[in-house]
Amino acid sequence: MKVSTRGDYAARALLSLALHDQDRPTSVKEIAERTKLPQPYLEQILLAVKGAGLVHSKRGVGGGYVLARVPEQITLADIVAAVEGPAPTLAEGHDHCEGHCVLQEVWVQLDDETRTVLARITLAELIERTRRGHS
Repeated sequence: MKVSTRGDYAARALLSLALHDQDRPTSVKEIAERTKLPQPYLEQILLAVKGAGLVHSKRGVGGGYVLARVPEQITLADIVAAVEGPAPTLAEGHDHCEGHCVLQEVWVQLDDETRTVLARITLAELIERTRRGHS
């Protein structure tokens, strides 16, 4: 499983919100400027994460986005699932041709491992890593 550009951008946007936790909503323009992400695409992504309940929005002057939960309660798996949808399952029927079924088992295991890692990492951990210097 490879995280898509959409998943990466969503994680970057929510990490930006978490790093700049303020008492006021953050505009899409501010998030785009801080993350260097394209604003029109970012708007679509933020609507998706809002739909998944990860952020709240406020309209009008002084409007923007805020996290809907504390950073300790938002995982990378939550963020990726919000913009990419549920993980696809591989076909159950194996053709047993040249070890194809064995490769399918490896791909499933790789997807499972990736999901496990994403589920373990929270925005709070990413905030800590960022402030420590990326280690």
